[in-house]
Amino acid sequence: MDNKLIDKAITAAFKARSLSYAPYSDFKMGAAILTDKDIIISGSLVENVSLGLAMCSERIALFSAVSQDAGKPLILVLVSDRTDGKITLPCGACLQVALELSGPELEIIACDLDKNTERNNINNLAPKLPYKTNKL
Repeated sequence: MDNKLIDKAITAAFKARSLSYAPYSDFKMGAAILTDKDIIISGSLVENVSLGLAMCSERIALFSAVSQDAGKPLILVLVSDRTDGKITLPCGACLQVALELSGPELEIIACDLDKNTERNNINNLAPKLPYKTNKL
């Protein structure tokens, strides 16, 4: 994978974080997807007073990649503050959607605000999520 494209995806995720709508938690998050078509799609956290209507930045980026026919996600970048001193990773719902749309080889790059990163893949983060290999 081209490191320049990965750097651009990280930059896009930082910008997306700055656009977050987080008036309730003030925990801003941004994400970016790098696809097999070398397209970068970003997403910003959007909260709502009705918590169930909020949407994580990762799922916004993933859903946008589908709606824009941007290709298969290869890398998911997440940028946020740390949680309990650790780099924040995607939640289970975001991992499930990412697995559905990209497969178990998707690389996840989680970044804190100082640009420290943790790289992983879905198989390591959530090895027992349901996954249908023969999609319709």
